[in-house]
Amino acid sequence: MTNANAPVLGEVTYARTYKARRQLVFECMTTPEHLKNFWGPIGMSTPLENITVDLRPGGVFETIMVDDATGDQHTMRGVFVEVDPPEKLVWTEADVQGGMTTSVTFKDLGDGRTEVLSHQTNVPEFFRSEQAQAGMQSSFDKFARYVESLKQ
Repeated sequence: MTNANAPVLGEVTYARTYKARRQLVFECMTTPEHLKNFWGPIGMSTPLENITVDLRPGGVFETIMVDDATGDQHTMRGVFVEVDPPEKLVWTEADVQGGMTTSVTFKDLGDGRTEVLSHQTNVPEFFRSEQAQAGMQSSFDKFARYVESLKQ
């Protein structure tokens, strides 16, 4: 028997290629000193003191993003399920309805570029909206600019 009031959960996949070695891309996505420079969509910032990364299965991954215009805070709290540097990260956000899980793989393309594939399951409708998708894409844009700046 299904519950007619149960939330409709879905899946989302993002793929981006960055002009940087896989090890650097992985380090940037797992080190608070790097994350503070790009985590969150355009218009949001994530101060260093708002980032916790305990990079091991069972470890906490938490960020508190701050809306640059209003000061409103938005917390992302996950627990790592799998950590396989520099190839894969998996975390689950139990606070998100349905227990959203994000799996990120880092593929070395062999020419100084890295493909990052992010696959999310148990994704509530809000996170699949056009606005949320645009926010994620702007986060990836910020990350691409940041990684490029490290090569200067």
